[in-house]
Amino acid sequence: MNVIEILVPIAFFAMVFGIAYLYFLTRNRERMALIEKGADASLFNTGKTRGSGSVLLNMALLATGIGIGVLCGALLEKAGIEEGVAFPAAIFLFAGLGLLTSYLIEQRSRAKSKGDQDELMR
Repeated sequence: MNVIEILVPIAFFAMVFGIAYLYFLTRNRERMALIEKGADASLFNTGKTRGSGSVLLNMALLATGIGIGVLCGALLEKAGIEEGVAFPAAIFLFAGLGLLTSYLIEQRSRAKSKGDQDELMR
C-alpha cells in the first residue's frame, strides 16, 4: 500500500476539521466581543429559522421529483430519445419542479402564518 493512499484521506479530513474549527472559533470570538461591548444577544438570532419540517418537505419533494424524472426518462428513451439525454434532462427537470413546489408551499405557509399573526395583533 502506497503512503500517499493513506496520507490523502487523513489530510482531507484534517483540513475539513481545521476549517470547521476555525469557523466556529472565530464566530464565537466575534460574538463574545460583541457581548462584552454590550450588544444585545438577540442580534445573533436574526438568521432564518428553518424547522425540520421544511427540510423534510424539501427532501421528500426532491426525491419524488427524481423518481418521476427517472420514470419519464425511461419513457422518453422508449420513445426514441437518446438515453444520455433523456435521463439527465428528465431527472433535473422534475427535481427542479419538486424544489419549486416545496418553495411555493413554504411561501404560502409563511404568508398564512404571518396573516394569522396580524389577526392576533388586532
